[in-house]
Amino acid sequence: MSKSVIQLLAKDLNHQGGVFCPSPLADMKLWNSHPKVYLDVAHSGQAKCPYCGSVYQLKEGEHFEAHH
Repeated sequence: MSKSVIQLLAKDLNHQGGVFCPSPLADMKLWNSHPKVYLDVAHSGQAKCPYCGSVYQLKEGEHFEAHH
C-alpha cells in the first residue's frame, strides 16, 4: 500500500477539479494497480485514495478556478 503524497499544480486537475487514481503523476502502472477512482481535489485542496492511500493535494499557493 502506498502512503505517498502527490503534489499537484492546478493544471494537473481536470475541468471538474479532480484527478483519477491510479495516476501516472504518482508513478503508478495502470496494469498492476487498483480500479480507477475519481478524487475531488479542488473542493478541499486534497483527496485520499480509498484503495491505496495515496494523497493528492494542491501545492501551496495553487488555486483551482472552475471553468464553466
